[in-house]
Amino acid sequence: MTKILVLYYSSYGHIETMAKAVAEGARSTGASVAIRRVPELVPEEVARKSGYRVDHQVPVARVEELADYDAIIIGTPTRFGTMASQMKNFLDQAGDLWFHDRLVGKVGSVFTSTGTQHGGQESTILSSHVVLMHLGMVIVGLPYSFKGQLRMDEITGGSPYGASTLAAGENHGDRQPSANELDGARFQGRHVAEVATALVHGRKHRELEAAL
Repeated sequence: MTKILVLYYSSYGHIETMAKAVAEGARSTGASVAIRRVPELVPEEVARKSGYRVDHQVPVARVEELADYDAIIIGTPTRFGTMASQMKNFLDQAGDLWFHDRLVGKVGSVFTSTGTQHGGQESTILSSHVVLMHLGMVIVGLPYSFKGQLRMDEITGGSPYGASTLAAGENHGDRQPSANELDGARFQGRHVAEVATALVHGRKHRELEAAL
């Protein structure tokens, strides 16, 4: 069974909501899916004062467990056009996995959330791809076969690089992911799982041929 990890950081819950939709899409293929979050770096007192989610039910990931999965789908809000420091800090600890090629050939994908329409949705995903490529991962985005990203009748996230949502509003992003954005997240999860499954089966077939 193909193993998928949905790894995310979420301050106010938007990325967490998208992560659940991504996981739902991946599970629809029959893949085994785990959802994990990266550790919070903001002191709890400051986080509570800022309205951050602190009552998490999702377990914290361990860096070494990344190698256990066939695909890793990362969710991170944008911070000035790049991934949040919490996610970057976590991935910066993957040096041993990088050194021993433990993530080479695994599928990597990214989704995000911004506070405005042009707040770095594409730059956050694309710059995150750079990190995954340094780890040797195979990048998968959100293809245009998801027609929801072609919509012009509403403000919506989504690009060929990955699913996204807009967390606009004065009260810590009171706009929640729309139905179309959640559909994009499910599509991305399903697409990543299908690509990862094809790669896993292809490698197993090659190994069997080599053993004959």
